[in-house]
Amino acid sequence: MISIKCPHCQVSLKVNEGKLPLGITSFKCPNCKQSIPMSLVTGNGGNGTEQEPETVLLHPVKPGIGRLEVQPNDLTPSQTISLTEGTLIIGRKSKNSTASHPIETQDLLMSRSHICIQVEADGKGGYKHLLKDNNSKNHTLYKHHYLEKDEVVVLHDGDEIVIGRTTLLFKL
Repeated sequence: MISIKCPHCQVSLKVNEGKLPLGITSFKCPNCKQSIPMSLVTGNGGNGTEQEPETVLLHPVKPGIGRLEVQPNDLTPSQTISLTEGTLIIGRKSKNSTASHPIETQDLLMSRSHICIQVEADGKGGYKHLLKDNNSKNHTLYKHHYLEKDEVVVLHDGDEIVIGRTTLLFKL
């Protein structure tokens, strides 16, 4: 059994990989009914001749690591960014973006590497999420206040972050 989270509604699912049919490319989330693209990684190596669709690999999800929900507006579609342990750079997607987690947007007030989120174990079996403006030109609004240079804040469930004209909600 492996644990995954639906990328659409974030519900936790247990999947018995031994019961998945060969060649499956997606399955429907039992909660939100959205299609979850995936590929089953096996030990036989595959021949590499098939065109593979964009996939989400099934792997265990660490409980307590959050996500960012990008709120849609006229410049930016709805998106969900699943966070991982380590240092993450979030910003506008472009050819020159250095963001590890780029956002699809036409919001030119969002820098290509606007914010930095550090996800680290807290020593109690959970995780801390630390937010910092990444020296962006237009700054970062957190809970209706601009972050000062080098200011680091701890994110909590439901916190609102505004980068450019785009609002992100932090969710656990």
